[in-house]
Amino acid sequence: MNSGIEPLNRVAFEIGALHIYWYGIIIAVGALLGLLLAIREGRRYQLPPDTFTDLILYAAPIAVIFARIYYVIFEWGYYSRHPEQIIAIWNGGIAIYGALIGAVATAVVYCRLKHLSFWKVADICAPSVILGQAIGRWGNFMNQEAHGGPTTRAALEHLHLPDFIVNQMYINGTYYIPTFLYESLWNFAGFVLLLIVRRAVRLQRGELFISYIIWYAIGRSYIEGLRTDSLMLGPLRVSQWLSVVLIVVGIGVVIYWRVTKKNRPSYGQ
Repeated sequence: MNSGIEPLNRVAFEIGALHIYWYGIIIAVGALLGLLLAIREGRRYQLPPDTFTDLILYAAPIAVIFARIYYVIFEWGYYSRHPEQIIAIWNGGIAIYGALIGAVATAVVYCRLKHLSFWKVADICAPSVILGQAIGRWGNFMNQEAHGGPTTRAALEHLHLPDFIVNQMYINGTYYIPTFLYESLWNFAGFVLLLIVRRAVRLQRGELFISYIIWYAIGRSYIEGLRTDSLMLGPLRVSQWLSVVLIVVGIGVVIYWRVTKKNRPSYGQ
């Protein structure tokens, strides 16, 4: 039976035969806002604006490539049979942890070449990254992906969600849990927390970036358990395994720094 609910159009507009998707636009908006935020904060600590504009020009495409490679590796059973779909990222299928790996690797190389402290740059970029992730999840919303298991319309309405979200969670005759929204809200909360912590707490260099990693990993480890499209590795989802590792390593690094390297520079120095 046709419910009369139509999904939002994934295509924002067309230029001739070229389709411009909301997915790409939303991710681009998140990246731009994050860049502006990093430039503003960087000025406070004598980092020229082109530090971040140059970095994002390198990191953004590399992060997308790594995100796709990460996803394809863990879904090789499908892509080995449909190799023509490997480059079809406009259909979704990129892994945020893969993007982070690519972005961090790019930043490490970039900072080394420019004789900059990676940890100083990473600290300044941390709120920008989590803001971009919070906004980027709405690209998943437009693609009707990154959702949880089946639910009911009544359950979604009980959450006091606006109709446009409830309707978009109606996919092929079934309502689904909007885990994209949970992660977006978690990331927005982390963004606000990082902005507060970097001013209110005396942090050592690198600790704000690690705080971001720990915060994101905690939320992701739980939210990932609600999703139905996760990449699996044994009994747990790949992102859950990686989240646990990042939490443990992140806490361990901060403790190590605090115990053995008490004279580390402060945030921004």
